[in-house]
Amino acid sequence: MQPRIYVTSVFVDDQAKALAFYTEKLGFIVKRDIPLGAARWLTVVSPDAPDGVELLLEPNGHPAATAYQNALVEDGIPCTSFMVDDVTAIYPELIENGVRVLGEPANMGPTTAITLDDTCGNLIQIVSMNE
Repeated sequence: MQPRIYVTSVFVDDQAKALAFYTEKLGFIVKRDIPLGAARWLTVVSPDAPDGVELLLEPNGHPAATAYQNALVEDGIPCTSFMVDDVTAIYPELIENGVRVLGEPANMGPTTAITLDDTCGNLIQIVSMNE
């Protein structure tokens, strides 16, 4: 038996703001929204793979999580990466939709990538494969 990825997470400073960004700006859909006291088990998935890997929008309440987020952002390192068919095509849509994109699409050999601010304490990379 080989393990499969079930859920992965990004730390966020505000779950409601993160939910709005990941659904309204990036187009993910809610998979699970389970209240857990002050926080929620809040996951989103790609509408193209509703039974695929879930992205947990995890509160960054632990001091190490905040330090981790801040260090990555200060160094310009995305905390995760998502794939699309053509990043160059979605770039203007993201800009028009008010997403803060840090530069134009960059050819990186096997991929073309953009980095954006998820408004919740993270840089996110979106890539497409170059043929």
